[in-house]
Amino acid sequence: MTIEENIRKASTLPGAFYRDKAVFETVKEKIFAATWHYVADAGVVKNPGDVHPFTLLPGVLDEPLVLARDREGHLRCLSNVCTHRGKIIVEQPGNLGMLRCGYHGRCFRLDGSFKSMPEFQQAENFPTKDDDLTQVPVHQWLGMIFVSLQPTFDFEEATRPIRERIGFLPLEQLRFHEEGTQDYFVAANWTLYCDNFLEGFHIPFVHPALNQALDFGQYGYQLFRYCNLQVGIAEDGQPHFDILPDQPDFGKKIYAWYFWLFPNLMLNFYPWGLSLNVVEPLGHDRTRIAFRTYRFENQPFNRGENQLEKTEFEDEAVVESVQRGIQSRFYRQGRFSPTMEQGVHHFHRLVAEFLDSFDC
Repeated sequence: MTIEENIRKASTLPGAFYRDKAVFETVKEKIFAATWHYVADAGVVKNPGDVHPFTLLPGVLDEPLVLARDREGHLRCLSNVCTHRGKIIVEQPGNLGMLRCGYHGRCFRLDGSFKSMPEFQQAENFPTKDDDLTQVPVHQWLGMIFVSLQPTFDFEEATRPIRERIGFLPLEQLRFHEEGTQDYFVAANWTLYCDNFLEGFHIPFVHPALNQALDFGQYGYQLFRYCNLQVGIAEDGQPHFDILPDQPDFGKKIYAWYFWLFPNLMLNFYPWGLSLNVVEPLGHDRTRIAFRTYRFENQPFNRGENQLEKTEFEDEAVVESVQRGIQSRFYRQGRFSPTMEQGVHHFHRLVAEFLDSFDC
């Protein structure tokens, strides 16, 4: 599978990519196992000794992991599977001095290293490194925790364009809030939801209220290696950022910076804070959209006033309509608007790059 580099000549991913279960099975390992994922707010392991078990992408990767903050305050992500007989070790969040398997009593330190095991005194060549829990790459940023099973790119490098663009904001003040935090379920392939997010082309046709708030004529795009940016300019009278003279967007009334990080993370920065949207596949035709709200201090948030929920429902309706449409035996693939679908083209090229020689 290849996507032409020249957007003026390129065609989109083929319809079979979105509807074929075999393609989705390949995507699991070649894309999701190889990229970074938001898993939790850093507050879940705030104190030394805190542990937080979770499953990475249930139904897709299904990998049991546990976050652990050791006594020195270092954050680690570990395999949550005992190296003796494979039982899940940590079943509930808590504060622990060590990790102890409830099956046969094997113990591990909070850095994952083997500590002790009953009735193994006569075992030869024991313990070895194979008896330690595997450490999974983990990164803490903006008060959030990200992990990757087998990262193919550096997290710092991938997110550098975001930090450089909005680093002047009081990002250290961002705090997670339950208000505005919600999961939505979409009967569509996860990539269709990303396709929709990555272009403002549809805004005048799908989002009448949002279209009134944005100056569509000044809508802008910027592409980077593993992320991209859409810049929404506010119409007169709409809320916007105050940009300092030494910043790249000085002189613009920024309504929002819409960042996207490959493959499935949207970071939407508004004057009140961050709306984090995590696109989690549940199958080849089912997706969960996890909205997580991070607010700046002393900035009120109202989902109704900010049109987020209304916009979400409009997006879901059009994406589900596309999911039904691509089942047609007459749909093959489309073309890109060179001016308005640069982000979609960028996404499709990354998908093709990660899938490499796979054909559909």
